Amino acid sequence: MNFAAPLVPATLLRRYKRFLADCQLADGTEVTAHCANPGSMIGLANPGTRVWLEPNDDPKKKLKYGWRLVEHSDGHFTGVDTAVPNRMLKAALEAREVPALAEYDQVRAEVNYGEKSRIDFLLSAEGQRDAYVEVKSVTLCRRPGIAEFPDAKTERGARHMLELALMAKQGHRAAVFFLVQRTDASEVRLAEDIDPRYVDAFMKAYSVGVEVIAHSANISPGGVTLGPQLPFNLPLL
Repeated sequence: MNFAAPLVPATLLRRYKRFLADCQLADGTEVTAHCANPGSMIGLANPGTRVWLEPNDDPKKKLKYGWRLVEHSDGHFTGVDTAVPNRMLKAALEAREVPALAEYDQVRAEVNYGEKSRIDFLLSAEGQRDAYVEVKSVTLCRRPGIAEFPDAKTERGARHMLELALMAKQGHRAAVFFLVQRTDASEVRLAEDIDPRYVDAFMKAYSVGVEVIAHSANISPGGVTLGPQLPFNLPLL
């Protein structure tokens, strides 16, 4: 997945009201960018951080920049736009590039299911059980190489896990797909201290057959593509 417009480097001045970020461009101009990330963004929103913004000329948008990436001092990148995983993964699923789900040739996005919820992807194929796939964007890293989810309490995420469990109990295939938007992570874990309720819902879903799939992402200012599968380490409860 390529970005719609070439990204431009900037320096983060501050993130506020969750969805706004003041940044300074290379020429000294200060701009406000849309931050498409409702999470806490632990370790990613410190003033002085090098970031990459996507400009736009859409007259319907109040803000002319969107914050897409953090560039770390060691050259690694983190994607901060939580909408990117679904857009990128849709293309990967349609191209049958996800090994765990490669048998499916029909991909539908945002399908209503459960109680007042929408599944990110409903996959189908002749002779296969339908697969309900919920996608989670992972950006938190508090220990070298270890990506964690979530980075903030998520009642919505806990509800999704319980609804996936219902699909599994009904005989469907159900999976939670952790897309790690970091190039410096080698494994994925749950952040048990941040949201025990989510962990509880996750383990209940896992115990009835909900699958766990984790992949890294290849990230650069040019775009984002699906990376290799990563190991997922279950909590020791």
